[in-house]
Order: sequence, then structure tokens, then C-alpha cells
Amino acid sequence: MSAEEPVRADGYAQRPARLPGAVVWTKTPAGPGASGPVLPDGCMDLLWSEGRLLVAGPDTRAFDPAGPPAHWAGVRFFPGTAPGYLGVPAHELRDRRVDLSELWPAAAVRRLRERIEAAPSAAAALEEAVLDRAAEAGPPDPLLGALVAALDAGRPVGVSADALGLGARRLHRRALAAFGYGPKTLARVLRLQRALRLARAGVPYAECAARAGFADQAHLARDVKELAGRPLGVLLGGAR
Repeated sequence: MSAEEPVRADGYAQRPARLPGAVVWTKTPAGPGASGPVLPDGCMDLLWSEGRLLVAGPDTRAFDPAGPPAHWAGVRFFPGTAPGYLGVPAHELRDRRVDLSELWPAAAVRRLRERIEAAPSAAAALEEAVLDRAAEAGPPDPLLGALVAALDAGRPVGVSADALGLGARRLHRRALAAFGYGPKTLARVLRLQRALRLARAGVPYAECAARAGFADQAHLARDVKELAGRPLGVLLGGAR
């Protein structure tokens, strides 16, 4: 993605962040029923909404937002990058949304809240804060980035691990801390996202399954139902 995307019908828009491996996004209320489920994608988010700072951990199933429509701003970190910036292992936040105050010192959260409230753009203020954290934390582990790239290309977990010189147990431990779950789950999540990108582009479901790495269309349907909680045809009506 090289340019800012147009605002969607559900009020969501995103652009590349100045921090490599992240995007900045906003969501404005678009009426009842406009929001679809948030699907597993291997990512984690730093969020601001209605005066609250939160962190969304890596999902293993669809998350259906509750409550009335609200304004949101966030920075979404690509798989494996957020723990180093946020200072918490990903598995501690798996399938959770938590207040940032549970993870950071109260004074640091207060300063960030004041910084956002004083800024013209909450999204831009979040991005600046993330850049500051990244300068302190240093770059993400390139080995984990290589693993994500291999799995996203559809390579088997074992083949990817061998190519990176990682044994199964070591890989699993590092994956839990970086992604929130093991490499096989990450591979399933990335495969789901590949299929959804193809389906949204109008590719027939059977071809989506083959090109994304599923055994057949029935395999795709089972994974979509398990990970997204609804059939593919229903899902394409409004999911992120």
C-alpha cells in the first residue's frame, strides 16, 4: 500500500504509517449495523476512542464490536512487531482488548492521553507516540519478519522453520511471544486473509481456495466458519 485509501462506506480509512510495518487508521460512526466483525489478521493495534487508550491483541476468532458507534483512531502493527514497541508478549493479549494502563505506567499513559487530547489529529498523535517508542525499542527481529513472509507466501511451517534454522520448540516459543499463538495458527490466519483478498476482488470461491493454499473450497468454507464465525458469502457483506 503506497497511498492513503479512500474512506469506506462503514467510515473506515487507513494509510501507511511512517513506522515501517504499520498502518494508521481511523473509523467514524457510520450508523447502526455499519460495522462488520474484526477478523483475525495476525496484527495488534494501539487504539484511541472516546478518551480511552487500549491495545487490541492478536485474534484467533472474529471480534464483534459492542456498544454504540464511536470515533476510533489506531495504529495497526504488522504480525510480530507490536510486542517490542508495547513491551508485552503477544500471547498475554490473545483475543483481548485491554486498557493501556494495564500495560504501561500510569504516568506514561497520562502523558500520552494529554498529548492526544491536545493534538488536532488523534491518529497523528498516536503515530508520533509509536515512533518515539520505536526509537527506544529498536527494529523488530528480522527473523520473525522472514517467517511471516514465508508463511504469507504459503510455504509450510516446517519448511519455513528449517530455512530459518529454527527448531520446532524454539520456533513455537518465539511465535507465542511475537504473534500470540503458534506458527501453525499464524499460517491459518494469513491463509484466510489471502483468500479474503481474492474473494473481495471477485475471484470465484473455488479459485480463491486453490490460490490461497486450501485443499479445496470445502476446506476454505470450514476455515472461514471457524475463524470468522460466519459463512464466506455473509462475511463479504461487511467485514474489515
